[in-house]
Amino acid sequence: MPHVLPAPIHRALMPIAHRLRHRWRKWRGSPIAGVSVVISNFNGDVLLLRHSYGPEVWALPGGGLKRGEDPAECAKREVREELGITISAIEAIGTIEEELSGSQHTAYLFAATCDARPKPDRREVDIARFFPSHSLPEPLGEVTRKRLEFWKARGTKV
Repeated sequence: MPHVLPAPIHRALMPIAHRLRHRWRKWRGSPIAGVSVVISNFNGDVLLLRHSYGPEVWALPGGGLKRGEDPAECAKREVREELGITISAIEAIGTIEEELSGSQHTAYLFAATCDARPKPDRREVDIARFFPSHSLPEPLGEVTRKRLEFWKARGTKV
């Protein structure tokens, strides 16, 4: 996706856009959908990132599903946009129905294996790195914690 704004301006506007989107969803209450991707490397370490907006927690790559977009394609797109990583093999591991920003949210969860070094876009993502699955960083977002528990319970390996 071509970026119209220079990265520093885009980055500065992200927290404002995040707050507005949160308030809009709460007001509208319309159902929304998104994806999260658990990416592990060949050692079993998990890739986590920190966004330039929202709560300062470690999270999984992912994002909103566009109207008519296939969830698996959305997952690949989000990983490519946020981290500069092209995922070839991706496995659907399930869906979670939850409330997000006051709206019903369907989260499509995926797993992938990749040893590529992440290159955060420095717009949405500040930092991204692999962590041993037995020693994840804090603070870990609650949404991320739930998704990782789901992934571990499935015993998923791609």
